[in-house]
Amino acid sequence: MSQHSQINQPLLELRDVTVWRGEDPEQRPALDRVSLTIHEGEHTAILGPNGCGKSTLIKTLTRECYPRYQDSTLRIMGRDTWHVDELRSMLGIVTNDLVTTCTQPYLAREIVLSGFFSSVGIWPWHEVTPEMEAKADELLEFVGLTHLQHRLATQMSSGEVRRAVLARALVHQPKALVLDEPTNSLDIAAFRELHRTMRQLASRGVTIVLVTHHLPDIIPEINRVICLKAGRVAQDGTKAEILQSAVLSQLFDADIQIQFAGGHFQMW
Repeated sequence: MSQHSQINQPLLELRDVTVWRGEDPEQRPALDRVSLTIHEGEHTAILGPNGCGKSTLIKTLTRECYPRYQDSTLRIMGRDTWHVDELRSMLGIVTNDLVTTCTQPYLAREIVLSGFFSSVGIWPWHEVTPEMEAKADELLEFVGLTHLQHRLATQMSSGEVRRAVLARALVHQPKALVLDEPTNSLDIAAFRELHRTMRQLASRGVTIVLVTHHLPDIIPEINRVICLKAGRVAQDGTKAEILQSAVLSQLFDADIQIQFAGGHFQMW
């Protein structure tokens, strides 16, 4: 198991969380009595094949899905319930669904500013303050989109939209960032740019929780890997313990070979 010395308070706590995605009682639950704890400052990858429960886990954190049993526990920063404004200052979440939703005729700058209002786009009733404008400028520069701030998302690459959505998630300066398959559909240049941004965030003290099936997504700052399979936690340990051919071959039900170079992992 991962070591928690020099790690702060629990960021996420799940105890016996079971979630069904459907009405069929004979169907296997998407999450099956999942228990895990991730501490603030503990950069973590949640790894598993398609259908293992990764997306359901994220939807449970965002309250799009709810645990079935009353004896289950889901806490964020030690609390069971949150006002939405407080939660946004603690936990930023970037999903593929959100990237798709934001790929509309909105300017990149509008996408970032919309994070202050939990909307997609800016609407007439939104009061954008000078402080919000300044924060948007800062974040557009941070993610490398200042030159595209007045471009429509529908005219941007998928990597550029993803960076705008990432900036949107950062407007409230969250303590942690949950990234769902962050490099999905990115070309090599966009992949490298997103990696650079993730590493910078980790160095600034933002806890990175990476949810993926793609080993190269795992940045060097991540040291803990939790494996999900068939809705359950199959393995939990350090990168050195988990990112081994035998462990990943069992996880993905395939013959997996691992290569490590320059702080990054590849598998085939």
